[in-house]
Amino acid sequence: MKTYAPVCETALYAPIKRFLERHGFEVKGEICGCDIVGLAPGEPPLVVVTELKLSFSLELLLQAVERTRSSDIVYVAVPATRRGRDQDRRVHRLCRLLGLGLLAVDLRLGTVTVLAEPAPYRPRPNLPQRRRLVAEHRRRKGDPTQGGSTRQPIMTAYRQRTIACAEAMRDGPKRPRDLRGLAEDAGAILLRNVYGWFERVEKGLYALSERGRLAIGDSEKRSSPTPEQKAA
Repeated sequence: MKTYAPVCETALYAPIKRFLERHGFEVKGEICGCDIVGLAPGEPPLVVVTELKLSFSLELLLQAVERTRSSDIVYVAVPATRRGRDQDRRVHRLCRLLGLGLLAVDLRLGTVTVLAEPAPYRPRPNLPQRRRLVAEHRRRKGDPTQGGSTRQPIMTAYRQRTIACAEAMRDGPKRPRDLRGLAEDAGAILLRNVYGWFERVEKGLYALSERGRLAIGDSEKRSSPTPEQKAA
C-alpha cells in the first residue's frame, strides 16, 4: 500500500520561483513575513509578492490584500485542482476585483498557470440585471420582506399586483379593464395565472379560484400586525 507525504506550502515555492524568474524577477523566500518576494531591475525596483497556500481561503485573500500596501504586484498561489476553488470563475473575478493575481501550481508537473492577472479590474456591467433591480425596487410597494427571509414567499412587486387583482375580485368576476387601475398588466396577470389564483368564467371574464381565496386569506394574516407589533 502506497503512502503519500503530506503536501506542504514549500512544494509550491520552486515552481513559482521559476515562473517569476522567467519574467525577470530576482526571487527570494520568506522576506519580512512574505512567502515570496521578487525584485525587477530598476530604481526603485518593481516589487512582486506571492503568498502560498494549499487551498483558497478568505485568510489568503486578506493576507494578499495587506501585501498590496507594500508591493507593486501581488499573486496568490494554490495547488491546481480539477474542481476546486481555483477553477471557480467567481474566484477569478474576485481576485481581479481586488487587483490580485491568481496562480495554480501543478505539483506533479511543476508548472504554473495564470488564472487571473494582477491588474486593476472593472467588471463588465450587467445592464439588464441592473434594470431589473431598479424596476423591482421602484414597483414594489413598501418594504414587505425582510432581507434574509427564506421560509416565506418573497413579496415581489408582481405578487403585490396579483394580490391587488385578487382582492378586487372578492365580490365577483372581473374583466382585465376593470383592474387596470390596480395593475397595468392585469390582463397578463389573469392570463398567465402564475399562482393559480384565477379561473376563466368566459372569454375575457375571470373569477377567483379556491386557491386564490385561500391565498388572499393567508396574505391578510401575514400583513396583520403581530401582538408584539401592537404592543410596540
